[in-house]
Amino acid sequence: MQKKRTIIIRGNRVKNQESRTKSQDIRCLDSWLLILKSKEKMSRVNPKFATELSKYGSGDFNACFNCGNCTATCSLSTPDSSFPREMIRYTTLGLEDDIKASLKPWECYYCGECSSECPRQAEPGELMMSLRRWLTAKYDWTGLSGLMYKSLPLSIAAFVLTFVGVIAFALSVDFNLEHMMHVGHLFEAIAIASIMVVIFVPNIIRMWYFTIVKPGTKVPFKKYLSSMGEFFVTMFVQKRALDCDDNRFRWFEHFILVIGYLSLLFTTVFMDWLSTQYLAVNIFGYVMSAIVFIVTVDFVNSRMKKKKALNKHSQPSDWFFVIWLFLMGLTAFMTRLFIDLDILEANKWLYILHFTVLVQWALIIVPFGKWTHFLYRSFAMYFAKLKS
Repeated sequence: MQKKRTIIIRGNRVKNQESRTKSQDIRCLDSWLLILKSKEKMSRVNPKFATELSKYGSGDFNACFNCGNCTATCSLSTPDSSFPREMIRYTTLGLEDDIKASLKPWECYYCGECSSECPRQAEPGELMMSLRRWLTAKYDWTGLSGLMYKSLPLSIAAFVLTFVGVIAFALSVDFNLEHMMHVGHLFEAIAIASIMVVIFVPNIIRMWYFTIVKPGTKVPFKKYLSSMGEFFVTMFVQKRALDCDDNRFRWFEHFILVIGYLSLLFTTVFMDWLSTQYLAVNIFGYVMSAIVFIVTVDFVNSRMKKKKALNKHSQPSDWFFVIWLFLMGLTAFMTRLFIDLDILEANKWLYILHFTVLVQWALIIVPFGKWTHFLYRSFAMYFAKLKS
């Protein structure tokens, strides 16, 4: 018995030693790569970049003293793809072109382990989040994303203007409920198509240029087609997030939220849920809208409690996203309920509120806010597959 126990203890020591050796190997390799890359790029150092990035919410990344804990701790980091340390180095040096060419900020799912283990409180997880906001602004050809991220007064002004626009429209049709609902349905379809063509297609092309074309990556056309599965798997499943330690419940919440949101969008736009007489469509709409606002209640609650690393540094764009998504689900649910109870005509204010939330969501948050992260991350995983 004593001999067996000694073997087990020695076995555990070997495993712990192997784990430490692996972490040290990753740190060592990461350090040499960073040193070599930094020597090549010192001529392009931009010390003002730190000030610029702080407007997007970054923490005190200059506190980093290159211990390598973040890279060793991250369950997604490998010797072939090590982060977040490399991104910290690029940010410290202000290597903007290298950051724009990198897909690593999108490969991070902000589990928060790196920030929790950082001995200098440099908040590497929050830095990766800030880089995603900054990259979103760089992809956006209109420049409005950057302005929205950096200026809370401007964001509030945009919400106020859209509210005034909805009220002006309601006044112009003398608060005719049938007319308002007809225009509201048309608006959803037109807004989706227009934003996709005018905003997202050019932005995705810019992202492709920064990450594939400009770095000189040669990709056969056949590979563009064969790798498309990565895009859809990331968009609907976010499979990579499952590799993060202790992330199952968060992954599940995001999964059902994506399914609920996309299903609600399909139901309202293509099946005209608010006007349908089909029972199956009506029940489906109720279920999907309920999923959206129930899950977002938990998201809002988590951000308020700030128990997890990813919720400790919420920016206005984070709050706008979860609150407006909650309002989308809730007002859609209540509007349909009032229709079924035949009391919406006497409570037109509810549909005006729903229409306002819809307009603000479609014209502000989707094209220029945090919703874009959902789209860009999906393309980032696709482009990473192309580069592999």
